[in-house]
Amino acid sequence: MKKIIIIGASSGMGMRVATDFARAGWRVGIAARNEERLRAVKEIFPERIEYSVIDVTAPDAVKKFEDLIETLDGMDILLYAAGTGWYNPELNLGKDEATIGVNVTGFTKIINAAYRYFKATANVSKGRIAAITSVAGMKGLGVSAAYSASKRYQWTYLQALDQLAHSQHVNVSITDIRPGFVDTPLLAGNRNYPMLMSVDYVAPRIEKAIMERRRVATIDSRWAIVSGLWSAIPDCLWRHLQLKM
Repeated sequence: MKKIIIIGASSGMGMRVATDFARAGWRVGIAARNEERLRAVKEIFPERIEYSVIDVTAPDAVKKFEDLIETLDGMDILLYAAGTGWYNPELNLGKDEATIGVNVTGFTKIINAAYRYFKATANVSKGRIAAITSVAGMKGLGVSAAYSASKRYQWTYLQALDQLAHSQHVNVSITDIRPGFVDTPLLAGNRNYPMLMSVDYVAPRIEKAIMERRRVATIDSRWAIVSGLWSAIPDCLWRHLQLKM
Protein backbone atom coordinates (compact mmCIF):
# COMPACT_ATOMS: atom_id res chain seq x y z
CA MET A 1 0.00 0.00 0.00
CA LYS A 2 1.31 3.41 -0.98
CA LYS A 3 1.94 6.00 1.72
CA ILE A 4 1.75 9.80 1.76
CA ILE A 5 2.49 12.23 4.57
CA ILE A 6 0.86 15.65 4.52
CA ILE A 7 2.13 18.45 6.73
CA GLY A 8 -0.63 20.99 7.34
CA ALA A 9 -3.58 18.63 6.98
CA SER A 10 -5.96 19.83 9.67
CA SER A 11 -7.91 22.13 7.33
CA GLY A 12 -8.10 23.56 3.83
CA MET A 13 -6.25 22.02 0.92
CA GLY A 14 -4.12 19.70 3.04
CA MET A 15 -7.15 18.14 4.72
CA ARG A 16 -9.00 17.64 1.45
CA VAL A 17 -5.99 16.02 -0.23
CA ALA A 18 -5.49 13.75 2.79
CA THR A 19 -9.04 12.42 2.69
CA ASP A 20 -8.91 12.00 -1.08
CA PHE A 21 -5.77 9.83 -0.87
CA ALA A 22 -7.24 7.81 2.00
CA ARG A 23 -10.42 7.27 0.00
CA ALA A 24 -8.28 5.99 -2.87
CA GLY A 25 -6.77 3.34 -0.59
CA TRP A 26 -3.52 4.99 0.46
CA ARG A 27 -2.13 5.00 3.98
CA VAL A 28 -1.98 8.65 4.99
CA GLY A 29 0.03 10.37 7.71
CA ILE A 30 -1.24 13.80 8.65
CA ALA A 31 0.35 16.47 10.82
CA ALA A 32 -0.52 19.93 12.11
CA ARG A 33 -0.65 21.79 15.40
CA ASN A 34 -4.36 21.28 16.18
CA GLU A 35 -4.87 17.79 17.62
CA GLU A 36 -8.65 18.06 17.78
CA ARG A 37 -8.87 18.72 14.06
CA LEU A 38 -6.37 15.97 13.28
CA ARG A 39 -8.45 13.47 15.27
CA ALA A 40 -11.53 14.55 13.33
CA VAL A 41 -9.76 13.88 10.01
CA LYS A 42 -8.56 10.47 11.23
CA GLU A 43 -12.10 9.51 12.21
CA ILE A 44 -13.16 9.80 8.56
CA PHE A 45 -10.83 6.92 7.61
CA PRO A 46 -9.60 5.49 10.93
CA GLU A 47 -7.95 2.43 9.38
CA ARG A 48 -5.95 4.41 6.83
CA ILE A 49 -5.00 7.66 8.56
CA GLU A 50 -2.42 8.21 11.30
CA TYR A 51 -1.69 11.59 12.79
CA SER A 52 0.98 13.43 14.73
CA VAL A 53 0.79 16.84 16.38
CA ILE A 54 3.68 18.73 14.81
CA ASP A 55 4.51 22.40 15.07
CA VAL A 56 6.99 22.91 12.23
CA THR A 57 8.55 25.84 14.08
CA ALA A 58 9.33 23.74 17.19
CA PRO A 59 12.74 22.15 17.88
CA ASP A 60 11.24 18.64 17.84
CA ALA A 61 9.51 19.00 14.45
CA VAL A 62 11.97 16.84 12.50
CA LYS A 63 11.99 14.10 15.15
CA LYS A 64 8.18 13.96 15.17
CA PHE A 65 8.14 13.90 11.37
CA GLU A 66 10.59 11.00 11.32
CA ASP A 67 8.47 9.20 13.94
CA LEU A 68 5.39 9.61 11.73
CA ILE A 69 7.28 8.05 8.83
CA GLU A 70 8.11 5.12 11.10
CA THR A 71 4.49 4.81 12.23
CA LEU A 72 3.43 4.49 8.58
CA ASP A 73 6.32 2.10 7.94
CA GLY A 74 7.68 4.31 5.20
CA MET A 75 6.79 7.22 2.94
CA ASP A 76 6.34 7.42 -0.83
CA ILE A 77 5.23 11.06 -1.02
CA LEU A 78 5.60 14.12 1.18
CA LEU A 79 3.23 17.04 0.65
CA TYR A 80 4.09 20.21 2.58
CA ALA A 81 0.80 22.06 2.77
CA ALA A 82 1.46 24.12 5.91
CA GLY A 83 1.58 27.85 5.42
CA THR A 84 0.66 31.17 6.93
CA GLY A 85 0.69 34.83 5.99
CA TRP A 86 -1.10 38.11 6.43
CA TYR A 87 -2.20 41.20 4.60
CA ASN A 88 0.36 43.35 6.40
CA PRO A 89 0.97 46.80 4.88
CA GLU A 90 1.78 48.06 8.40
CA LEU A 91 4.73 45.60 8.49
CA ASN A 92 3.75 44.22 11.88
CA LEU A 93 6.95 42.46 12.90
CA GLY A 94 5.21 39.68 14.83
CA LYS A 95 3.21 38.70 11.75
CA ASP A 96 6.32 38.74 9.56
CA GLU A 97 8.25 36.59 12.04
CA ALA A 98 5.39 34.09 12.26
CA THR A 99 5.25 33.89 8.46
CA ILE A 100 8.98 33.23 8.20
CA GLY A 101 8.79 30.63 10.96
CA VAL A 102 6.28 28.46 9.11
CA ASN A 103 7.00 29.25 5.46
CA VAL A 104 10.79 29.40 5.63
CA THR A 105 12.25 27.77 8.75
CA GLY A 106 9.59 25.08 9.21
CA PHE A 107 9.41 24.42 5.47
CA THR A 108 13.17 23.99 5.27
CA LYS A 109 13.33 21.59 8.21
CA ILE A 110 10.65 19.26 6.87
CA ILE A 111 11.64 19.35 3.20
CA ASN A 112 15.30 18.84 4.17
CA ALA A 113 14.38 15.83 6.33
CA ALA A 114 12.25 14.34 3.54
CA TYR A 115 15.08 14.71 1.03
CA ARG A 116 17.50 12.97 3.37
CA TYR A 117 14.96 10.18 3.93
CA PHE A 118 14.57 9.59 0.21
CA LYS A 119 18.30 9.82 -0.35
CA ALA A 120 18.73 6.95 2.10
CA THR A 121 15.78 4.81 0.99
CA ALA A 122 14.39 5.59 -2.46
CA ASN A 123 16.62 3.27 -4.44
CA VAL A 124 13.94 1.33 -6.33
CA SER A 125 10.64 3.21 -6.08
CA LYS A 126 10.97 6.90 -6.84
CA GLY A 127 10.14 9.21 -3.92
CA ARG A 128 8.23 12.44 -4.31
CA ILE A 129 8.49 15.76 -2.49
CA ALA A 130 5.71 18.24 -3.20
CA ALA A 131 4.94 21.57 -1.62
CA ILE A 132 2.07 24.01 -1.96
CA THR A 133 3.73 27.37 -2.54
CA SER A 134 1.91 30.27 -4.25
CA VAL A 135 1.86 32.45 -7.33
CA ALA A 136 2.74 35.22 -4.84
CA GLY A 137 6.36 34.15 -5.17
CA MET A 138 6.52 35.73 -8.61
CA LYS A 139 6.89 39.32 -7.34
CA GLY A 140 7.34 41.15 -4.05
CA LEU A 141 3.88 42.18 -2.88
CA GLY A 142 4.07 45.33 -0.77
CA VAL A 143 0.93 44.48 1.20
CA SER A 144 2.27 41.01 2.05
CA ALA A 145 6.04 41.40 1.92
CA ALA A 146 7.06 38.49 4.15
CA TYR A 147 4.52 36.15 2.56
CA SER A 148 5.57 36.79 -1.03
CA ALA A 149 9.25 36.67 -0.09
CA SER A 150 8.75 33.37 1.75
CA LYS A 151 7.05 31.85 -1.27
CA ARG A 152 9.90 32.92 -3.53
CA TYR A 153 12.26 31.23 -1.07
CA GLN A 154 10.23 28.03 -1.37
CA TRP A 155 10.37 28.18 -5.16
CA THR A 156 14.14 28.54 -5.09
CA TYR A 157 14.71 25.85 -2.46
CA LEU A 158 12.67 23.31 -4.41
CA GLN A 159 14.49 24.22 -7.62
CA ALA A 160 17.81 23.75 -5.85
CA LEU A 161 16.75 20.35 -4.48
CA ASP A 162 15.75 19.22 -7.96
CA GLN A 163 19.22 20.11 -9.19
CA LEU A 164 20.84 18.46 -6.16
CA ALA A 165 18.85 15.26 -6.63
CA HIS A 166 20.03 15.06 -10.23
CA SER A 167 23.69 15.64 -9.34
CA GLN A 168 23.57 13.19 -6.41
CA HIS A 169 21.53 10.60 -8.35
CA VAL A 170 18.81 10.59 -5.71
CA ASN A 171 15.65 8.87 -6.97
CA VAL A 172 13.20 11.60 -6.00
CA SER A 173 11.00 14.03 -7.95
CA ILE A 174 10.27 17.57 -6.79
CA THR A 175 6.92 19.27 -7.40
CA ASP A 176 6.23 22.97 -6.77
CA ILE A 177 2.46 23.59 -6.69
CA ARG A 178 1.55 27.26 -7.10
CA PRO A 179 -2.11 28.09 -6.55
CA GLY A 180 -3.68 31.49 -6.86
CA PHE A 181 -6.12 32.62 -4.18
CA VAL A 182 -7.98 29.71 -2.57
CA ASP A 183 -10.93 30.04 -0.20
CA THR A 184 -9.30 28.49 2.88
CA PRO A 185 -9.08 29.56 6.55
CA LEU A 186 -5.90 31.45 5.66
CA LEU A 187 -8.03 34.01 3.82
CA ALA A 188 -10.55 34.06 6.69
CA GLY A 189 -13.56 33.90 4.37
CA ASN A 190 -12.65 37.14 2.57
CA ARG A 191 -14.25 36.83 -0.87
CA ASN A 192 -12.82 40.09 -2.19
CA TYR A 193 -9.76 38.34 -3.58
CA PRO A 194 -9.73 38.16 -7.39
CA MET A 195 -10.29 34.81 -9.13
CA LEU A 196 -10.89 33.09 -5.79
CA MET A 197 -10.98 29.30 -6.16
CA SER A 198 -12.68 26.72 -3.95
CA VAL A 199 -10.85 23.87 -2.24
CA ASP A 200 -13.08 21.44 -4.17
CA TYR A 201 -11.76 22.93 -7.41
CA VAL A 202 -8.10 23.12 -6.40
CA ALA A 203 -7.54 19.82 -4.56
CA PRO A 204 -7.95 17.47 -7.57
CA ARG A 205 -5.52 19.62 -9.52
CA ILE A 206 -2.98 19.40 -6.71
CA GLU A 207 -3.37 15.63 -6.66
CA LYS A 208 -2.96 15.41 -10.42
CA ALA A 209 0.23 17.49 -10.32
CA ILE A 210 1.68 15.20 -7.64
CA MET A 211 0.80 11.97 -9.41
CA GLU A 212 2.10 13.25 -12.75
CA ARG A 213 5.37 14.30 -11.05
CA ARG A 214 5.11 17.77 -12.56
CA ARG A 215 8.07 19.96 -11.71
CA VAL A 216 5.98 23.16 -11.47
CA ALA A 217 2.19 23.32 -11.53
CA THR A 218 0.38 26.67 -11.47
CA ILE A 219 -3.28 26.37 -10.48
CA ASP A 220 -5.09 27.31 -12.60
CA SER A 221 -4.62 28.49 -16.23
CA ARG A 222 -5.90 31.97 -15.36
CA TRP A 223 -3.29 32.29 -12.65
CA ALA A 224 -0.60 30.96 -14.98
CA ILE A 225 -1.41 33.84 -17.33
CA VAL A 226 -1.49 36.40 -14.50
CA SER A 227 1.82 35.27 -13.01
CA GLY A 228 3.38 35.26 -16.47
CA LEU A 229 2.26 38.85 -16.96
CA TRP A 230 3.59 39.78 -13.52
CA SER A 231 6.99 38.36 -14.40
CA ALA A 232 7.15 40.57 -17.48
CA ILE A 233 6.58 43.82 -15.56
CA PRO A 234 9.89 45.62 -14.90
CA ASP A 235 10.61 46.74 -11.35
CA CYS A 236 10.44 50.41 -12.32
CA LEU A 237 6.76 49.89 -13.21
CA TRP A 238 5.92 47.26 -10.58
CA ARG A 239 6.65 49.73 -7.76
CA HIS A 240 3.81 51.97 -8.98
CA LEU A 241 1.13 49.27 -8.86
CA GLN A 242 -1.38 49.61 -6.05
CA LEU A 243 -2.33 46.11 -4.94
CA LYS A 244 -5.35 46.13 -2.65
CA MET A 245 -7.22 43.09 -1.34
